Amino acid sequence: MKNSNNGKRGFGPAFPLVRSKSRWYNNIRCGRLKSDYRYSNTLVYNNFPWPTTTEQQKLKIEQTAQAILDARALYPDSSLADLYDELTMPPELRKAHQANDHAVMDAYGFVKGSPARTSESACVAELMKMYQTLTSK
Repeated sequence: MKNSNNGKRGFGPAFPLVRSKSRWYNNIRCGRLKSDYRYSNTLVYNNFPWPTTTEQQKLKIEQTAQAILDARALYPDSSLADLYDELTMPPELRKAHQANDHAVMDAYGFVKGSPARTSESACVAELMKMYQTLTSK
C-alpha cells in the first residue's frame, strides 16, 4: 500500500474490505481530509488484520466488490452522498453491500449467527483481538 488512500472509487485489493462492515474498525483508526476518510498506510492498511482467504473466498469477495461497482454504475448521475443516503440508497446497492459484508465476514471466519457477524461491537472486538495478535509478533 502506498502512503495513503483518500478515495474509494477505484477497485483494488483493499476495496471490498474497506466497503464491508469490518471497515468500522478502519474508521476508528483513520483520519479525515475534508469530509473524506483518509486511510494512511501506517495507521490503517499496514496494521489492519487482513483475513487469509481461500481462492474461493477471494473470488467471492472480488465478485461482490464488482457487484457494488455495477450497482453504483446504474446511477451515473448520483453522487456517492446520494447513493449512500440511508433513506434513499438504491436497493441494488444495499443488496450488493450486504453480499459483500457476508463474503468478507466468511473470510474472517465470522460464521452466520456468531456475535461478530451480528453485532458491530462484537465484530470490532474480534478485529481488535486479531490486531493484538498481529502486533504482538
